[in-house]
Amino acid sequence: MPQEVKWEASRSKALEAALELFSHQGFGATTMRQIAEKAGLSVGNVYHHFKGKEEMFQLLIDRYWERLLDPELRLNRVFARGNFPEDLEEMADAIEEVVAANADHILLIYVDVIEFRGQHIRAFYESMADRFQKIYAERLAERRERGELTDGTDPMVGVMVATRWLFYFFTVEKCFGVPMHFGMGPEEAVHGFIQLLRQGLLPRDAGSGEAKTTGS
Repeated sequence: MPQEVKWEASRSKALEAALELFSHQGFGATTMRQIAEKAGLSVGNVYHHFKGKEEMFQLLIDRYWERLLDPELRLNRVFARGNFPEDLEEMADAIEEVVAANADHILLIYVDVIEFRGQHIRAFYESMADRFQKIYAERLAERRERGELTDGTDPMVGVMVATRWLFYFFTVEKCFGVPMHFGMGPEEAVHGFIQLLRQGLLPRDAGSGEAKTTGS
């Protein structure tokens, strides 16, 4: 086996071992020796590839962000079409796929919040609104002008709420291992959320398009 291939293989083994340990027992409770043992490598070999645990932790977080930002990811293809809110069902399916395929990486986010106060993930979330603005703002504004969306709410808020809620829902189900946490199956819960987002709770006056409120 060529030396470069061996180097990359041992590096990958170390990162895979670190991912499993960090996501299941936390950062502070994980040692470089544990990572080396789980990867089947010597401690010296692991240090040959990485300066320490935090570098490995950051690389694992970065790997997840790279996957999330990949234009070929099904979820990003859904976003790119900009068909919100008609595409909510497809968005939900795509987010479920992302969570199922990256459960351990998603758990690192919670480890980062608890042990580092979010220092490794802050930049990604701080730039989230700008990324959605670039994709959706112009199209949603045009639809509002044509009367296809209500004037009473900001559709960009809807995009952000839908995305975050769906990620949260599937994270609780697939990463935390708590099915039925809404007291119903996932299909029913997601359907209920989509209906709520599209239609709201308060009845609307057919003539004015305004939601009726008590005492009006």
